[in-house]
Amino acid sequence: MSQPSPSAAADHLVVVSRFRVDAPSRAGFLAAADEALTVLASRPGCLAATLGQSTDDPELLLVRTEWEGIGAYRRALSSFDVKVSAVPLLSRAIDEPSAYESVRVWDGTALRRAESHLAADAGDVRLGTASGPDVAPVDS
Repeated sequence: MSQPSPSAAADHLVVVSRFRVDAPSRAGFLAAADEALTVLASRPGCLAATLGQSTDDPELLLVRTEWEGIGAYRRALSSFDVKVSAVPLLSRAIDEPSAYESVRVWDGTALRRAESHLAADAGDVRLGTASGPDVAPVDS
């Protein structure tokens, strides 16, 4: 995993995928998560990859990855190893938004604001249409 640079921290992408895993399925899930995290962490642009356990609900787990940016994440998802080892696990996640860009970053001395890269018309753009270069980003 490459180390983040403070100046690039605002471009980071955090991906959080939550899973509900019952006790009989836990061992198989953990084995699949170990493989998925190993493969994701080996991809260029991956800054962190972790498995988290809810302290309130033993059946709720999450996979959290951090990336240098959306491009690094998309390239990772298109790699053969990730398609074979991580995507099957990630496809079992709770169906909810999972990717978040950093718009406030504590750099060790101050809280920095970053502009969102999400266009204000992102919810309106569909297949066959495109956002123009003059569309402002959402407020962050």
